[in-house]
Amino acid sequence: MPVVAVFNQKGGVGKTTTTLNLSAALAREGLQPIAIDLDPQSHLSWSLGYQGGQGRPTVSAFFREEATLRALVQEVQTGLRLIPASLDLAKVDALFGKSAAATTRLRAGIVASFRDEPGPILIDCCPMLGVLSLNAVLAADHVLVPVSADFLSMQSVHKLDAALRVLEKARGRPIPRKVVVTRFDARRRLSHDIFAQLKSYCGADLCETRIGETVALAESPVAGQDVFAHDPACTGAREYWALMEELAQCGFL
Repeated sequence: MPVVAVFNQKGGVGKTTTTLNLSAALAREGLQPIAIDLDPQSHLSWSLGYQGGQGRPTVSAFFREEATLRALVQEVQTGLRLIPASLDLAKVDALFGKSAAATTRLRAGIVASFRDEPGPILIDCCPMLGVLSLNAVLAADHVLVPVSADFLSMQSVHKLDAALRVLEKARGRPIPRKVVVTRFDARRRLSHDIFAQLKSYCGADLCETRIGETVALAESPVAGQDVFAHDPACTGAREYWALMEELAQCGFL
């Protein structure tokens, strides 16, 4: 039951796209992953055709102590399971305020519901280090950091690294992490420069696989599908499959 939080404090870097398609790749390998949408914007849920507010419970019910995580699992596609989100999740920060105990609720819930599950659990985080993201990071065995190939996104890596170091002290053990470059445009020199700078800063923590910005990756959520279901022969599908293999080979998954 490896748990991976997909997190970056900067928005628009491909967290949801990465959670969606990495989970889908794992499902196609028969590993039965569980994807947890922990963002009130619910983009992961929408991308899989799940719309909150339709009478079906979401992960906010877990934080209100009304449901176990297992009870919230939705079978969205063959082999891919989702714990969806809704806008109600935005109330969690207000409900729990600065309570330190609240930040470990997700980990306890995952252990209680999925301790016997062999498959990986991926958590799509919101781009803010509040109660929700703290729950995800403290529940995770590893953190995957998507970074788009632009200057401002690269600067966020330094801030996130500092934040994770603080959390490592609070947790009492390291938080292994990997950085993956997204929205990589091989035609632009800037993309290659950003990758080289990240390689210098992150070393072995930087994934060799790079994810380009392709039409199929943008279109698949509109159809409520992952990129493999939408266009399995496209470049985006090949790149996310390569990312899954790279992370599996290094023990990250």
